[in-house]
Amino acid sequence: MASFGSPGKLSGLLLRMGQCFFAAASIGVMVSAHGFFNSSAFCYLIASMGLQVLWSFGLACLDLHALRSKRNLQNPVLVSLFVVGDWVTAILSLAAACSSAGVTVLYSRDLGYCRSPQIPCSRFQASILLAFISWFLLAISSHVTFWLLAAI
Repeated sequence: MASFGSPGKLSGLLLRMGQCFFAAASIGVMVSAHGFFNSSAFCYLIASMGLQVLWSFGLACLDLHALRSKRNLQNPVLVSLFVVGDWVTAILSLAAACSSAGVTVLYSRDLGYCRSPQIPCSRFQASILLAFISWFLLAISSHVTFWLLAAI
């Protein structure tokens, strides 16, 4: 069964590369924001996106190897590993993005910190947006690998 986003397929490689890119961009934007370390939610976002980069990059390399050597990655043991890893990183990424979004809403609407030029709320928001995009791409991969495991 060759569905969109399956491990070892070009669409799977593109999904993994997108996840890796958006997670790395989220880290880069957040680290460039002055004072991000004052919120544990923002630090958690960086840690979670770091895990996302490592996971997605590793699976992108595996997909690339499978494409170049024309190997099938759809055996039950590998797909089980992909499912568990995807779901764990997806849950951590969503939790980090949501908690960071909550802190940003608190800063901007409730406390009025964003009126101050010292707090770069637009960078926080951009980083969180990139994290949600990365999570969305990971959610697609998680869904595909889950149903692929059920079909094997």
